[in-house]
Amino acid sequence: MDFFEETLEENKIFQGKVVNLITQKVKLPNGLEAEREIIRHPGGVAILAFKDEETILLVEQFRKPLDKILLEIPAGKLEKGEKTDKCGIRELEEETGYKCNKFTYLGKIVTAPGFCDEYIYLYKAEDLYKGIKGGDDDEFINVKEVKLNKIKEMIKSGEIEDGKTIAALMYI
Repeated sequence: MDFFEETLEENKIFQGKVVNLITQKVKLPNGLEAEREIIRHPGGVAILAFKDEETILLVEQFRKPLDKILLEIPAGKLEKGEKTDKCGIRELEEETGYKCNKFTYLGKIVTAPGFCDEYIYLYKAEDLYKGIKGGDDDEFINVKEVKLNKIKEMIKSGEIEDGKTIAALMYI
């Protein structure tokens, strides 16, 4: 069976700084019509940064949609026309204060395909050296060094619950 949904109509509901919300009227594979609400997102890059063979860098920051502090791998939004590797290298330094000599593409994930078109591109950063920690004026971040042998328990206990972080850890 062909599961493709043909777009019949599209309406922009909201245009924001980071996301846009649209609705689409679609024709379903069985011939019926339905409405879809879709968030358009420019995508992002997340970095599995290795301080050494047994230690990765995580960032701790408050996430307003959940009203809580999360522990995550460094990540950030792609700017218009920006290449994913350049974004990742930029975000690594901004969020952690580190640069790297080795930056390897791991793959990509979709974050919430039921309502959002965001892709997050995953990279591994190795051979780190000090750079300059920066970041946006509205970003407050603590950098944490975590031993790999603690990661699985941190996920099981709920200390790490961020999806991109858990997905990226599958690559090691």
